[in-house]
Amino acid sequence: MSLSSPSRRRPRRLVAPVLVLSLAGALTACGGGSSADDSASSSDASAKASAGAFPAEVATKFGTVTVDEQPKRVVALGWGDAETALALGVQPVGQSDWLAFGGDGVGPWAEGEYDKSPQKIGTLEPEYEKIAALKPDLILDTKSSGDRTRYDTLSKIAPTIGVPKGGEQYKIGWKKQTEMISQALGLADKGEKLIADTEAEFTAAAKEHPEFKGKTITVGSRTSNGWGAYVRGTDRVGFVEQLGFENNPKVEAEAGEGFSVTVSEENLQMLDADLVVMAPIGIDAARISGDALYKSLPAVKAGHDIVFTDKNISTAFATNSVQSVGYALDKVVPMFADALK
Repeated sequence: MSLSSPSRRRPRRLVAPVLVLSLAGALTACGGGSSADDSASSSDASAKASAGAFPAEVATKFGTVTVDEQPKRVVALGWGDAETALALGVQPVGQSDWLAFGGDGVGPWAEGEYDKSPQKIGTLEPEYEKIAALKPDLILDTKSSGDRTRYDTLSKIAPTIGVPKGGEQYKIGWKKQTEMISQALGLADKGEKLIADTEAEFTAAAKEHPEFKGKTITVGSRTSNGWGAYVRGTDRVGFVEQLGFENNPKVEAEAGEGFSVTVSEENLQMLDADLVVMAPIGIDAARISGDALYKSLPAVKAGHDIVFTDKNISTAFATNSVQSVGYALDKVVPMFADALK
């Protein structure tokens, strides 16, 4: 059965009550459960587990952040942070809408998961007064610029889970994002299950399409300012690497600290690979597919390219949260396979 079949999809939202683990329990094998000699009663242990074991500690670029008790008012600012919280059954009171979805600020894969719409917060420049007015007891900013001033300002409002070490410039994958947020929320076991279930989907897709393995791929975009290609360490590239692809070595050779490299029209041949996948950002897709220089790429001439024309598919691929990757797998894997034929 193809991965695009709806029957293979599982519900992405987890709302059933489950036992939760502390961060220490998640990291220390000997601490994850009661032994036969444990003097605590089973009822006491169950009560502690169901409430979450706090304080919880989360390692970030700016040091270890301690969350003393179960957060009740969460503000999610990082790209995909709100969707990750929703996947864990937590509804932020405020969130940033990075891709201008409108409505509740989430993609179609997470629609209807809010009981009450969150307050919208700015993205690149958070509205700090608006955030403070929400009186949060936890701020999520795991996928953001990693700017120290931003972090310090947010931390004065509430404990803030910033980027992980090395996670600057949005270089944090959905797995690390899910791990950090689930730990901060006292829901490490839910996070582990979400990660395991999603990993299984990637494994199944890669197994179903062995032709992906070792093929080079360019994942790029065109905006009103020009062309670009994404580098290893970013979500889009991580997504295709999990399917067996190798990111375009010519792009990697130009990689710096940012999440992408600029590609001039004079050097557009650098985009060529076994498979070229392009997304229009703020422009019509025809400005890519109809461009004479783009059409001159050997991969494009051979039909081994994809230009996203469906906004939902493009944004799912770009968001790459633990919720959106399942949607993206269903949609783009068949497209990849067709383009490589």
